[in-house]
Amino acid sequence: MKSKNSHLKHIATLGFIGYMPFAPGTFGTLAALVFMVILKPSLPSHIILTVFFIITGIVSSDKTEKLFGEKDSRHIIIDEFAGYTVSLLFLPLSWGYIIAAFVLFRLFDILKPPPLRRLEDFFNGGFGIMADDIGAAVYTNLLLQLWKLLN
Repeated sequence: MKSKNSHLKHIATLGFIGYMPFAPGTFGTLAALVFMVILKPSLPSHIILTVFFIITGIVSSDKTEKLFGEKDSRHIIIDEFAGYTVSLLFLPLSWGYIIAAFVLFRLFDILKPPPLRRLEDFFNGGFGIMADDIGAAVYTNLLLQLWKLLN
């Protein structure tokens, strides 16, 4: 069981990235950006990967939160990684959208406009950890979809 918990903790913290001395969430999002730039997944692959990251994030962050004994530890950053992939769903994977999604997602994740802040409190465990980031990603995606529609 300890080995399984260790693996889940490494997933939730994205290995060493979650232990960065400052802005681990930003570095987690940056890791997702690099992942998307390198992989440039097709839409079906992007959807499958995003669902996988969300489910894996819920499970790993739930267990890791208990291991750390701390609600939504700053070391848990799988939520930022998964959220960033959501922010780019159904958008062109061009540099403009990739960078805009990064900036907007981090802004929404940090500021947590209503009702995002309440999501984390409303839901417990891994689902609560993931909920506000997925919400920030949805805000980002909707704004970028509007931008795409108007251009």
